[in-house]
Amino acid sequence: MNPWKLYDKLIATVDDDKVSRVRIGASWTMVETESGRAGLASSSSGGSVITDMSQFAGMPLSRAAEMIKSWDFSQAAIGLAAINAHLNRGALFGSQQNPDAFLRYRDMARGKKVGVVGHFAYLESRLAGICDMCVLERKPSAGDYPDPACEYLLPEMDVVFITGSAVINKTMPRLLELCKNAFTVICGPSTPMDGVFFEMGADALCGFCVNDARDCLRLVAQDAAIFPCGQMVCVERGEIIESLT
Repeated sequence: MNPWKLYDKLIATVDDDKVSRVRIGASWTMVETESGRAGLASSSSGGSVITDMSQFAGMPLSRAAEMIKSWDFSQAAIGLAAINAHLNRGALFGSQQNPDAFLRYRDMARGKKVGVVGHFAYLESRLAGICDMCVLERKPSAGDYPDPACEYLLPEMDVVFITGSAVINKTMPRLLELCKNAFTVICGPSTPMDGVFFEMGADALCGFCVNDARDCLRLVAQDAAIFPCGQMVCVERGEIIESLT
């Protein structure tokens, strides 16, 4: 499989709206467009320190999206945020029941072998004690597995949750291959809501749409929780709406 297929298809979806602002915070990278859309991606270590944000103003969003293929993860995070500014728009989804991935699939996970790629802050309150869970993390905390263990552990899982930030570090294509026998959910605010992930084996996408770009900018700058500025959304295989395919 061509590992760049995912990236090329995501880039191809993006229009030529213009970037008005880029903000890189400690936790989140935000791209805002001249039409008022905004997208988020997890700020990533392993990249350069970008201090001149003015260089991106006026850049076509499609060109900014191409940065997702960079091996400089700070640039790749800008690319993913640009993609999400195009794809993740709340008006396309409406209000939903149980858009939180770990609550939505809690009953499915009960009593199963569950893998989680990325240590989500609220993970234990959702799944601890109800399943046989292993957490794989690039910077493991106590009880986590280091991420190379994914090659050994993920093929054995019944349900797997993968952080959308795996798109940034280019591990997503391989992770999806390893999870081909599991019900696989890509989740978190970095997740692009696009049907290409279903083509590559994912079963559900649980992402985030920014509804208030100004409030999002404030929260990113303050390194605060970003959820008040938008809405969590979820779609499953077969449910992706036509305008996002």
